[in-house]
Amino acid sequence: MRNRFLSLLLVLCCALLSVPHAFAGRPCETRRPSVASITQGLQLAERTLAALEASGSDVAVLARAGQDLGKYGQRYSHIAFAYRQIDAQGNPVWRVVHKLNQCGTAEAALYRQGLGEFFLDDPWRYEAAFVPLQPAVQRRLLPLLQNDRALGTLHERHYSMVSYAWGRRYQQSNQWVIETLALGMAGTDTREAAQQWLKAAGYVPTVLHIDAMTRLGGRLTAANVAFDDHPLGERMADRIRTVTADSVLKWLERSGLGTEQRVVR
Repeated sequence: MRNRFLSLLLVLCCALLSVPHAFAGRPCETRRPSVASITQGLQLAERTLAALEASGSDVAVLARAGQDLGKYGQRYSHIAFAYRQIDAQGNPVWRVVHKLNQCGTAEAALYRQGLGEFFLDDPWRYEAAFVPLQPAVQRRLLPLLQNDRALGTLHERHYSMVSYAWGRRYQQSNQWVIETLALGMAGTDTREAAQQWLKAAGYVPTVLHIDAMTRLGGRLTAANVAFDDHPLGERMADRIRTVTADSVLKWLERSGLGTEQRVVR
C-alpha cells in the first residue's frame, strides 16, 4: 500500500501545477506545493486509510487541520464525509466528499476526491481525526454520498467561512456536512428543516469571540468572510456562532450518531 501511495507522487506534483485552487476557508496562496509537502500529505493519507479500514466503518466524518485555529481553542479546521465503496474492479476504495471555497471568491462547490488529494492542501499540521458513524447512520448516508444530485440538495454556493450556524444566507464547509447529515437522517429537503433537526439532535455551534476591528479587517480583505448573516445583538457582543470541525466531532460522539473519535498522526 505504501508503494501505491508514493508512486503517485510524481504524477501529483505535475498535476497540482495546473489545477484551479480551492480552499476550505484558507487565504489564497500562489505558492506551489513542494515534493516534501506532497510526500507528507500522502503519508498521512496512507495512515488515515489504514485507520479507517481498521475501524470497520463504511462512513465516517473526517477532519483535517488546514489552518491554525489555536487562538479560538480549535484543533481542526475542516470536515468532510469519508466513505468506502467497491470500485469497477471489485476492490474497496475510500472516497472523500466535501465543500470547498473557490480561491479569491465568495462561492464554493462540492468536490469528490481520494484520500490523497484531501491531504494535499498544505495543512497547518499533518494530523487527521475521524468519527465512524453508527451502522444505522451509515446505511442512511452511504447511498446519498454516492449520488451527486442528492448531495447538492442543501448546498448553498454563497460562502462565508464564519457563516451563522442557523442562518441560510451563506454556508461554510462544515455547515454543509451536518446539514447533509440531517438530510440523510430525516429526509429534510430545506436548510431550515435540516437546522431544526440538528437543534433537536443536540448540536451546539461554537461561539468564536471576534472583535469589531478583526471583523472589519476580515470583511475588507477577504471575499470569503462575511458577518452580516449573524444576529445584530450577537455581532455587537463579539459573539460569532458558527459550525466548527471540533464541535461536530464532539457532537457526533455525544449524540450517539457516531462512535469514538480516532486521531491519526
